[in-house]
Amino acid sequence: MSVNVGAHTSIAGGAYNAVDEQVEIGGTCGQIFSHSPQVWQDPNIDEEEAATFRDRTADHDIGPWVIHSSYLVNLCTPKDDLREKSIDSMQKEVDAAAALDIDYVNVHLGAHTGAGVEQGLANAVSALDELDVPESVTVLVESDAGSGTKLGDEFEHLSTVLAESEQELGVCLDTAHVFAAGYDLSTPDAVDDTVAAFDDVVGLEHLHCLHLNDSKHDCGTNKDEHAHVGEGLIGEAGMERIINHPDLRDLPFVLETPTEDGKSFAWNVERVRELRT
Repeated sequence: MSVNVGAHTSIAGGAYNAVDEQVEIGGTCGQIFSHSPQVWQDPNIDEEEAATFRDRTADHDIGPWVIHSSYLVNLCTPKDDLREKSIDSMQKEVDAAAALDIDYVNVHLGAHTGAGVEQGLANAVSALDELDVPESVTVLVESDAGSGTKLGDEFEHLSTVLAESEQELGVCLDTAHVFAAGYDLSTPDAVDDTVAAFDDVVGLEHLHCLHLNDSKHDCGTNKDEHAHVGEGLIGEAGMERIINHPDLRDLPFVLETPTEDGKSFAWNVERVRELRT
């Protein structure tokens, strides 16, 4: 009956504050940014701060944690300068994860910006292969909603990167992104079909984490806007099946739901637990 669910919490004032916030909302796993995700910036976490994060995580038995990479990272880019900045940023993220004893670094593939799907995926593979990933850390490629030239909206994109990279990569599926990309999750049968499709194309053994978000936009719209669990267009029936699906139920569920309508992460954490059967 137990479910491992948490949310993306803030390291403002110190990385360990993300642990305290996780405890406050009732979370048992979680995600952080190591720095502001909207600028090119290095993680600024010293050893004392990292040790406190590790100690508080252990004290409250929270895990796994995920570091979400910068929004500026674009692994698919054909532009040399952006590619180098993206690789450098990712290297610092995996090193920060190792220092914090965090298992995962999550990254979007990015956009090919005209290079084409095949070349964009090849760019992503070669960029990932430049990383020196610590043994304790796994890079997770996240599914995307797929607007514009962004890649990762098709399961085949994820499969190609995993198959062609020299790294031992994993996958993080974002339920809102998967839905927006055209994979239906709005009914129990649709969830079962989508999970089976993922298993067939990518393999469930590669799935390490779910970003559990409902969607404000309909299936196949490529619009990425998250809603409270059970209150978007995926809806209660779809979210309940995701939370209880035999191939998904033991994964960590990380919420990136909004704070609006008087509801925040704590409400969504409790809602997930209510939907667990």
